[in-house]
Amino acid sequence: MTQPDRLVCALDKIDTANLADPNTEQWDGESLPKEYAYSQHMTRWLFELEPQPSGRMQIACRAQHIERWTMPRRDFPEGRKAYYEWRQACGRMHGRRAAEIMAECGYPQAECERVETILTKRELRRDEDTQLLEDVACMVFLERYFADFYEQNADYDREKWLRIVRRTWGKMSPRGHEAALKLAEGMPAHLLALLQEALAEPGK
Repeated sequence: MTQPDRLVCALDKIDTANLADPNTEQWDGESLPKEYAYSQHMTRWLFELEPQPSGRMQIACRAQHIERWTMPRRDFPEGRKAYYEWRQACGRMHGRRAAEIMAECGYPQAECERVETILTKRELRRDEDTQLLEDVACMVFLERYFADFYEQNADYDREKWLRIVRRTWGKMSPRGHEAALKLAEGMPAHLLALLQEALAEPGK
């Protein structure tokens, strides 16, 4: 199987897996399986930030949340520590599933392991591919989910919201910051004001 064929094979298998998500998301008037829709948002933003991405980055972005519904947050205890444990467990699962699919499509072991490492984000800030994945994920959150997340957690105080925004901003590279500022121009006024306040006093 040629390299282009392997890539098509891997992306198709990831899509097939995510199409099984019983949860749905509305996108352009259509109801889609949630993680399938998320994977398409990830792919779209990958090409926005990196017009000619590598095959491994296309796979990593498409598999960012592969089959996440099989490991729901409710299976872990409440609290911030447990939340991060859940996120790390999800990352390991996504990496493992992506590597399995790549192996099925004929990718060499080293390339499978490379994508698995990217998805676990163990090398964030030290590895360009991992940082690109994080930039893409942050852009998808800001564009597609930030507004709903804000409404669902309206009881958070202002300081907590500022910490959330600053933490998201701190994960991103200068390239991600530039894209986020451009995106922010079209945000609802209250979210734009929150972003501006968070960035005006990042040290607090």
